[in-house]
Amino acid sequence: MAAEEQVEAQYVRSGRKVAARRWRGKAGEIDLILRDGSGLIFVEVKRAQTHSLAAERLSARQINRIRAAALEFVAAEPAGQDSEMRFDVALIDGQGQIEIVENALGP
Repeated sequence: MAAEEQVEAQYVRSGRKVAARRWRGKAGEIDLILRDGSGLIFVEVKRAQTHSLAAERLSARQINRIRAAALEFVAAEPAGQDSEMRFDVALIDGQGQIEIVENALGP
């Protein structure tokens, strides 16, 4: 939870607005969803001793779950499936340093 709060604070400082925290749909949970103008940013937060170890914790199964859950979320948006969106991964190391990888899961 603390890791997600740190990541959220960093996005908010950069002008993004929180749309949802730990949003749960039928496909699964998304750690953080932010609004960036008319677009959405879906964020998966991973924590480990190093950023590379944190990145290794993101499995193909999780990526598919995040994508499916994001499609559920945008179904309720005015633009629906045409919503502008991106998928970021926030990596947090043992010292609390955050590395945000934008578009980590592709378009």
